[in-house]
Amino acid sequence: MQVVGTMFFKDYKLLIDKPRKRNTYQMIGGKVEEGETPLEAAIRECKEELGDKAIFDATKLKQVMNFEEIATSDNKTKIDFYVFIYEGLLEGSLTTSEEIKAFLWYDGTAKVPLSNTLKK
Repeated sequence: MQVVGTMFFKDYKLLIDKPRKRNTYQMIGGKVEEGETPLEAAIRECKEELGDKAIFDATKLKQVMNFEEIATSDNKTKIDFYVFIYEGLLEGSLTTSEEIKAFLWYDGTAKVPLSNTLKK
């Protein structure tokens, strides 16, 4: 299974979110749908998870790495994880939704449960 994650940084902090259906915080992202490229999936997931008040320029997304990992959801499914970085500043405001419970600008000190891909 292919999965994408996008890193947004501000003041040396990484934006992560807490989906309502998971116990862990994760990068902004999700599964690559059939017929999508990883970049197309990253753009779609950013729009879905950040909400309609967040403003970002999709041309500033750059793939920085790709690695295999075990999914946090069941600790056995192998995923092919594509990581993108946003080369700019995220503008507007973040909006929680039916899917996303909370956002956190993570500096490495908060004691929150992290997905496997953030533990790398």
